[in-house]
Amino acid sequence: MITQIRGRLVEKNPTYVVVDCNGVGYLLHISLNTFSALTDDENVVLYTHLSIREDAHTLYGFITKTEREVFRLLVSVSGVGPSTARTMLSSMTSDEIQQAIASENVKLIQSVKGIGAKTAQRVIVDLKDKILKTFDLDEVSVTQNNTNKEEALSALEVLGFVRKQAEKVVNNILKETPEASVEQLIKQALKNL
Repeated sequence: MITQIRGRLVEKNPTYVVVDCNGVGYLLHISLNTFSALTDDENVVLYTHLSIREDAHTLYGFITKTEREVFRLLVSVSGVGPSTARTMLSSMTSDEIQQAIASENVKLIQSVKGIGAKTAQRVIVDLKDKILKTFDLDEVSVTQNNTNKEEALSALEVLGFVRKQAEKVVNNILKETPEASVEQLIKQALKNL
Protein backbone atom coordinates (compact mmCIF):
# COMPACT_ATOMS: atom_id res chain seq x y z
CA MET A 1 0.00 0.00 0.00
CA ILE A 2 2.51 2.66 1.13
CA THR A 3 5.79 1.75 -0.56
CA GLN A 4 8.04 4.72 0.19
CA ILE A 5 8.02 7.96 2.11
CA ARG A 6 9.94 11.06 1.12
CA GLY A 7 9.92 13.96 3.51
CA ARG A 8 11.54 15.95 6.27
CA LEU A 9 13.10 14.02 9.14
CA VAL A 10 11.46 15.45 12.27
CA GLU A 11 12.56 12.94 14.90
CA LYS A 12 15.28 10.27 14.88
CA ASN A 13 15.68 7.49 17.46
CA PRO A 14 17.45 4.10 17.30
CA THR A 15 14.09 2.31 16.98
CA TYR A 16 11.90 4.77 15.10
CA VAL A 17 11.81 7.98 13.07
CA VAL A 18 9.12 10.52 12.34
CA VAL A 19 9.01 11.81 8.78
CA ASP A 20 6.92 14.87 7.91
CA CYS A 21 5.25 14.49 4.50
CA ASN A 22 3.39 17.67 3.55
CA GLY A 23 2.27 18.31 7.10
CA VAL A 24 1.51 14.67 8.02
CA GLY A 25 4.00 13.02 10.40
CA TYR A 26 4.57 9.32 9.77
CA LEU A 27 6.09 7.19 12.54
CA LEU A 28 8.27 4.49 10.99
CA HIS A 29 9.83 1.68 13.00
CA ILE A 30 13.42 1.15 11.86
CA SER A 31 16.37 -1.20 12.39
CA LEU A 32 19.68 -0.09 13.88
CA ASN A 33 21.26 -0.45 10.42
CA THR A 34 18.79 2.06 8.98
CA PHE A 35 19.35 4.33 11.99
CA SER A 36 23.12 4.26 11.41
CA ALA A 37 22.74 4.91 7.69
CA LEU A 38 20.41 7.90 8.12
CA THR A 39 22.28 11.14 7.79
CA ASP A 40 21.29 14.23 9.72
CA ASP A 41 20.12 15.68 6.43
CA GLU A 42 16.53 16.85 6.79
CA ASN A 43 15.23 15.30 3.57
CA VAL A 44 14.99 11.51 3.62
CA VAL A 45 13.58 8.71 1.51
CA LEU A 46 12.62 5.51 3.29
CA TYR A 47 11.21 2.36 1.70
CA THR A 48 8.30 1.09 3.74
CA HIS A 49 6.38 -2.00 4.71
CA LEU A 50 2.92 -1.68 6.25
CA SER A 51 2.12 -4.40 8.77
CA ILE A 52 -1.59 -4.77 9.49
CA ARG A 53 -2.84 -6.65 12.52
CA GLU A 54 -6.18 -6.59 14.34
CA ASP A 55 -4.89 -4.19 16.97
CA ALA A 56 -2.38 -2.09 15.00
CA HIS A 57 -1.28 -0.73 11.64
CA THR A 58 2.50 -0.35 11.83
CA LEU A 59 4.83 1.21 9.28
CA TYR A 60 8.39 -0.08 9.05
CA GLY A 61 11.02 2.00 7.29
CA PHE A 62 14.18 0.83 5.51
CA ILE A 63 17.14 2.71 4.07
CA THR A 64 17.43 0.31 1.09
CA LYS A 65 15.06 -1.83 -0.95
CA THR A 66 17.27 -4.83 -0.20
CA GLU A 67 16.78 -4.43 3.55
CA ARG A 68 13.01 -4.18 3.01
CA GLU A 69 13.05 -7.31 0.83
CA VAL A 70 14.98 -9.29 3.46
CA PHE A 71 12.48 -8.06 6.09
CA ARG A 72 9.54 -9.22 3.93
CA LEU A 73 11.14 -12.61 3.40
CA LEU A 74 11.76 -13.00 7.13
CA VAL A 75 8.17 -12.13 8.13
CA SER A 76 6.90 -14.66 5.60
CA VAL A 77 8.36 -17.41 7.81
CA SER A 78 5.99 -18.90 10.37
CA GLY A 79 7.12 -17.87 13.85
CA VAL A 80 8.97 -14.73 12.72
CA GLY A 81 6.99 -11.56 13.29
CA PRO A 82 7.85 -7.99 12.29
CA SER A 83 9.55 -7.21 15.62
CA THR A 84 11.75 -10.34 15.41
CA ALA A 85 12.63 -9.52 11.79
CA ARG A 86 13.54 -5.97 12.82
CA THR A 87 15.70 -7.35 15.66
CA MET A 88 17.49 -9.57 13.12
CA LEU A 89 18.10 -6.58 10.84
CA SER A 90 19.41 -4.66 13.85
CA SER A 91 21.78 -7.46 14.85
CA MET A 92 23.11 -8.17 11.36
CA THR A 93 23.23 -6.39 8.02
CA SER A 94 20.91 -7.64 5.29
CA ASP A 95 23.98 -9.06 3.49
CA GLU A 96 25.01 -11.02 6.60
CA ILE A 97 21.48 -12.41 6.93
CA GLN A 98 21.48 -13.46 3.27
CA GLN A 99 24.87 -15.15 3.67
CA ALA A 100 23.81 -16.87 6.91
CA ILE A 101 20.67 -18.28 5.28
CA ALA A 102 22.43 -19.25 2.03
CA SER A 103 25.24 -21.02 3.91
CA GLU A 104 22.77 -22.62 6.38
CA ASN A 105 24.47 -21.03 9.40
CA VAL A 106 21.90 -21.99 12.07
CA LYS A 107 24.09 -20.78 14.95
CA LEU A 108 24.42 -17.27 13.56
CA ILE A 109 20.68 -16.92 12.98
CA GLN A 110 19.99 -18.44 16.39
CA SER A 111 22.30 -15.86 18.01
CA VAL A 112 19.59 -13.23 17.44
CA LYS A 113 17.50 -12.57 20.54
CA GLY A 114 14.09 -14.25 20.27
CA ILE A 115 15.08 -16.90 17.71
CA GLY A 116 15.38 -20.49 18.87
CA ALA A 117 16.85 -23.50 17.10
CA LYS A 118 13.59 -24.57 15.43
CA THR A 119 12.80 -21.08 14.15
CA ALA A 120 16.37 -20.65 12.85
CA GLN A 121 16.08 -23.95 10.96
CA ARG A 122 12.65 -22.97 9.62
CA VAL A 123 14.09 -19.64 8.37
CA ILE A 124 16.79 -21.55 6.48
CA VAL A 125 14.44 -24.20 5.06
CA ASP A 126 11.83 -21.63 3.96
CA LEU A 127 14.17 -18.95 2.64
CA LYS A 128 17.36 -20.54 1.29
CA ASP A 129 16.08 -21.03 -2.27
CA LYS A 130 14.33 -17.64 -2.29
CA ILE A 131 17.47 -15.87 -1.03
CA LEU A 132 19.67 -17.57 -3.66
CA LYS A 133 17.16 -16.73 -6.41
CA THR A 134 16.10 -13.22 -5.33
CA PHE A 135 19.55 -11.86 -4.59
CA ASP A 136 21.30 -13.91 -7.27
CA LEU A 137 23.81 -15.31 -4.79
CA ASP A 138 26.16 -17.91 -6.11
CA GLU A 139 26.15 -21.01 -3.90
CA VAL A 140 29.83 -21.54 -4.75
CA SER A 141 30.88 -18.25 -3.13
CA VAL A 142 28.78 -19.04 -0.09
CA THR A 143 30.29 -22.48 0.39
CA GLN A 144 33.89 -21.47 -0.32
CA ASN A 145 34.61 -20.78 3.36
CA ASN A 146 32.92 -24.04 4.31
CA THR A 147 35.11 -25.90 1.80
CA ASN A 148 38.26 -24.33 3.24
CA LYS A 149 37.04 -25.16 6.73
CA GLU A 150 36.29 -28.78 5.82
CA GLU A 151 39.67 -29.28 4.13
CA ALA A 152 41.47 -27.78 7.12
CA LEU A 153 39.51 -29.99 9.55
CA SER A 154 40.26 -33.12 7.51
CA ALA A 155 43.97 -32.27 7.51
CA LEU A 156 43.94 -31.65 11.28
CA GLU A 157 42.18 -34.99 11.83
CA VAL A 158 44.86 -36.74 9.77
CA LEU A 159 47.43 -35.04 12.01
CA GLY A 160 45.74 -36.68 15.01
CA PHE A 161 43.61 -33.90 16.47
CA VAL A 162 40.07 -34.47 17.75
CA ARG A 163 37.57 -33.01 15.28
CA LYS A 164 35.44 -31.19 17.87
CA GLN A 165 38.41 -29.36 19.37
CA ALA A 166 39.81 -28.56 15.94
CA GLU A 167 36.43 -27.25 14.77
CA LYS A 168 36.19 -24.82 17.70
CA VAL A 169 39.65 -23.44 16.94
CA VAL A 170 39.00 -23.21 13.18
CA ASN A 171 35.65 -21.43 13.78
CA ASN A 172 37.41 -18.85 15.96
CA ILE A 173 40.03 -18.29 13.25
CA LEU A 174 37.29 -17.85 10.62
CA LYS A 175 35.54 -15.26 12.81
CA GLU A 176 38.70 -13.16 12.87
CA THR A 177 39.81 -13.80 9.28
CA PRO A 178 36.90 -15.10 7.16
CA GLU A 179 39.01 -15.08 3.97
CA ALA A 180 41.70 -17.40 5.40
CA SER A 181 43.03 -20.02 2.99
CA VAL A 182 43.23 -23.71 3.90
CA GLU A 183 46.96 -23.38 4.63
CA GLN A 184 46.43 -20.35 6.87
CA LEU A 185 43.65 -22.14 8.73
CA ILE A 186 45.83 -25.18 9.38
CA LYS A 187 48.87 -23.10 10.47
CA GLN A 188 46.79 -20.96 12.83
CA ALA A 189 44.95 -23.99 14.22
CA LEU A 190 48.23 -25.79 14.92
CA LYS A 191 49.39 -22.79 16.96
CA ASN A 192 46.19 -22.84 19.00
CA LEU A 193 45.66 -26.59 19.49
